[in-house]
Amino acid sequence: MDNMDLTCGHFVNPFTDIGFKIIFGQPASKELLITLLNELLAGEHRIENLIFLDKENHSDSMADAGIIYDLYCLTDTGEYIIVEMQNRFHSSFLDRTLFYMCRAIGRQVENLREKRRKERELQTGKPETEEDFLLSEPMQENYGSRYKLSTVYGIFLMNFREPGLEEKFRTDTVIADRESGKVVNPHFRQIFLQFPYFTKELKDCETLYDKLIYTLKNMQHWNRMPDALKEQVFNRLEELAAVANLSLEDRIAYDKALDRYRVSRIVEEDAREAGWKKGLAEGLAEGLAEGQAKEKVAIARNLKSLGLSTAQIAQATGLTEEEVESTVNN
Repeated sequence: MDNMDLTCGHFVNPFTDIGFKIIFGQPASKELLITLLNELLAGEHRIENLIFLDKENHSDSMADAGIIYDLYCLTDTGEYIIVEMQNRFHSSFLDRTLFYMCRAIGRQVENLREKRRKERELQTGKPETEEDFLLSEPMQENYGSRYKLSTVYGIFLMNFREPGLEEKFRTDTVIADRESGKVVNPHFRQIFLQFPYFTKELKDCETLYDKLIYTLKNMQHWNRMPDALKEQVFNRLEELAAVANLSLEDRIAYDKALDRYRVSRIVEEDAREAGWKKGLAEGLAEGLAEGQAKEKVAIARNLKSLGLSTAQIAQATGLTEEEVESTVNN
């Protein structure tokens, strides 16, 4: 394990739940989150404003566990955005992200009135009572209009390599025709970012997007922001992410989260090392057995050339008579 992984720098570790939420999930960090999202969606969509929604998507029954997103937002143009930071690999991770997306999409239809009220509140900047909303809400023209969806973006920042994805940093998925690649429905959009595949050095980061990703990957090791990061967004990030600026409550929660993060990394490294040692031992044993088998074959053939019988060769080499016959005749 790289010793830097266990050091405590000047900045919070964004790969911990509390660290990520300190940087992006509080009202004071809204502009920073908008900047990150706009860089991720550059050329596709631009966000001017957003609000944080209740991150917990409550279950329908006691037997159906609710789901909690790291961040859940509604933009000023009506898109819903799920942002999830996942530090460690777990099985069925891609299925989980699909569940998150489908649940968020389904809730738009199930809670149609709440959806429209929130969208209008964000557009006008004024909260509405239920009575005000009902008076101003137009009658729907047809049955199908209730199924008109807003786009849901799922952005998943992953501090691990996912076997189900290609070996690259960014994977973008849409619902598209398998043959032509044409997008069939524009309201389902997922972006997977596998940080282990981001290998650029700071000197190679020419865009704000690359600089933000580089910073998120490495900032937990720094005592100050590098001089090359001059943009205003990094001044804000430096202010928000400084461990010294945390409230007492956040500092206690962060220290606990950081300890869990360190322990998980140690467990992973120990398991990896144990697997490597086991594989090495098995490989040596397999190689030794293969070498011994080849040696027996060579001896059997030599003894056969000297005129010894099959029974005598079997006794001398430890092979069965069937193995001797098969060996010397091939």
